[in-house]
Amino acid sequence: MLLTIDCGNTNITLGIFNEDKLISRFRITTKQARTSDEYMIVFYNLLRSNELEITNITDVVISSVVPSIMHSLNNSIYKLFKVKPLIVGPGNKTGIKINADNPKEVGADRIVNVTAAYHQYHKACLIIDFGTATTFDYVDDEGTFKYTIITPGIELAANALSNNAAKLPQIEITMPKTILATNTINGMKAGLIYGYIGQVEYIITRIKKELNQDFLVIATGGLGRIIKDNSEMVNIYNRNLAFYGMKYIYENTKKALK
Repeated sequence: MLLTIDCGNTNITLGIFNEDKLISRFRITTKQARTSDEYMIVFYNLLRSNELEITNITDVVISSVVPSIMHSLNNSIYKLFKVKPLIVGPGNKTGIKINADNPKEVGADRIVNVTAAYHQYHKACLIIDFGTATTFDYVDDEGTFKYTIITPGIELAANALSNNAAKLPQIEITMPKTILATNTINGMKAGLIYGYIGQVEYIITRIKKELNQDFLVIATGGLGRIIKDNSEMVNIYNRNLAFYGMKYIYENTKKALK
């Protein structure tokens, strides 16, 4: 089985493939500092809770935008599974071209998303990943990753409100029944979510105008479902996009090394 690990600034998500089928997924927090032994305990318990043995995992691939955790994470994987993980980065076989001023600046999270989107849908795509930051990444119909836009994420915006305005509380990011709020909590939710939908739709519209063409719009990330359910401009919500991107990169890179 293949273990795919997506390390983001807020959460680490793990997906396990049995051949081509994603059979389990887990999520733990990134912000808690852990030693390699602590990662081992977490991974061991997650596997056992899903009736999976350590020996079931034969391969591991990691996509990370958090360099500070990689030493402990790598050590834990080697100790627990006795394998050296493949790290998404330069030299991997993605099957896409990166057209950027500095390709080394492009985060692993965006590479796996673009790789998965292009190889799953085989057409020009805009991938919107709703994480700590929200990224808009465009890949054309020939598999060239060409353009990117980055904005603060919804939760980051919510935290900025509550942390910098003394009378505004922390809120749960949920869709209000109406934009016509009658209290502070719902007013914050309405402003954040409807405002964010407006931002997303404007960016999509602007890209289509400048490119003078249509494309598939794919949402991923924890809060992507809310946006997809409330915008006709988002075509697909695929929460497992990163896992499939890592799987594709792992298999292609290993094949090229044989």
